[in-house]
Amino acid sequence: MKTVYFLSDFGVADAYAGVCRAVIRRRAPAAPVIDLAHDLPPGDVIHAAFQLYAAVPYLEDGAVVLAVVDPGVGGRRRALAVRGERLWYVAPDNGLLSLAFEKDPPRRAWELRPEAFTNERVSATFHGRDVFAPAAALLAAGFPAAGLGEEVEPASLVRAGPGISRSNEGEVLTFDRFGNAITNLEPVATPEAVHVVGRRLPFVRTFSDVAPGEALAYLGSAGLVEIAVNGGSARDSLRLLAGAAVNLHGPEEEPPPLALD
Repeated sequence: MKTVYFLSDFGVADAYAGVCRAVIRRRAPAAPVIDLAHDLPPGDVIHAAFQLYAAVPYLEDGAVVLAVVDPGVGGRRRALAVRGERLWYVAPDNGLLSLAFEKDPPRRAWELRPEAFTNERVSATFHGRDVFAPAAALLAAGFPAAGLGEEVEPASLVRAGPGISRSNEGEVLTFDRFGNAITNLEPVATPEAVHVVGRRLPFVRTFSDVAPGEALAYLGSAGLVEIAVNGGSARDSLRLLAGAAVNLHGPEEEPPPLALD
């Protein structure tokens, strides 16, 4: 029995996440279900994609990732089961898995057909309960993916966001709850400084390497460059927005002019 790792934007104030867990328990009672996150910004596919990117390396081989951040629920977007090199994924085809695929490339994919694996009514607005959770439970129990729907080409899966950059130029992907800016930059060498919104920030090891209230850049725990303010919020203090240009420069390079967002 495979473990199901569950990520959503359902929050914990409503019963949505709990009901999905109940559906999994009913169909695969021996499958462990571990919550990765549920208090994600509603409908923010890129933020959720980063959370999966950060989590995927720590999940055991063969586990099932149930990811439901689905602003297009009931629309034309596909519902998917995907076999990566190490993990299974059940999610909407809206780019949510884009960054996870940087760590665990897709090998095969199926478009879910609920009529193939459930006799229950499918709500137009709660596919987490009626489509994704049952499919994740069946995969956890060893049900063949071919019985869940029609196979599709992995190359056809929707990608969202800029992807991971291993050059000197990137952008702010999203922010964590502390206001730290997470970029898409995976540096190939340690930079001396990072340039963003017209500021040159020192690249240091950790927050306390600068004085309280000062801005800094550092290598975050997911291996991407992050921007912070010691004891504060980089998002607020630097007036950063997702998509803001970020540049890495060595000691002899001049920063390009950057417009304030």
